[in-house]
Amino acid sequence: MSLNQWRSDETSHDLEVSVRNETGTPVRFQDVQLVTASFATLPPTRVDTTLGKTPRTDLRIPYGEARCDPTKIPPVRPATVVAHIQVGDGALRKVEFPVHHPDPTLDGLVKAECGAYILRQSVDVTFGDTWTRVGRTLHGNLVVTRKGGSERITIDELGATTHYTMLPRSGKRRPVAVLAADATRLEIPVEVTPMRCDWHAFAEAKKAYLFPVYGTVGGGEKRYLIATPPAPVQQTFLSYAQDVCGVGGS
Repeated sequence: MSLNQWRSDETSHDLEVSVRNETGTPVRFQDVQLVTASFATLPPTRVDTTLGKTPRTDLRIPYGEARCDPTKIPPVRPATVVAHIQVGDGALRKVEFPVHHPDPTLDGLVKAECGAYILRQSVDVTFGDTWTRVGRTLHGNLVVTRKGGSERITIDELGATTHYTMLPRSGKRRPVAVLAADATRLEIPVEVTPMRCDWHAFAEAKKAYLFPVYGTVGGGEKRYLIATPPAPVQQTFLSYAQDVCGVGGS
């Protein structure tokens, strides 16, 4: 048994419990649950899956919010996967599978979520309401708002999503912009363009609007948070992409 996460699982806060059965005896998993001090414990997820001999079968389950510290990223804690299983014709029983520690999947999730949590103690990044088509690009603003503290906040880099690139119209890179220690708000003019013009991929995309924004508070470590445009702005992006790519969809 091991833990994995597909890219498409990040938005739904799911992970995969990957199970291997090297025997010819069927094993039925009734439910599965992740238990670790690194994340809030959720109720068991009903899966009702019977596995024959298999090198790997993934059982998707949700996981809770990371338990973070406002000043530092905590080390990943040991974890177990708890399941009710039935082996062959045997009785249903509770089994605990220890996860190899430190687990790289959980370690990566803790670092990403707690890094964003720390950054969000100081700053929030949102999308402006007004977006205008200019040639083959879409122009608008990212809004950086101080939430706490009085240190200089550097916006180091704007990341792309699976379907859109977003670049500062100033052309500046590393840093893109700086919120001065005595300032509370900053607007960054940006331009958005499609990363790809496959309409089916746009319609099915789960990560099209998850924009990573990398920032540094004072002299601290560079971290990133995910900025997501509200639904009306997402629709503006989608309509723009449909127009500029010359494709259609419903």
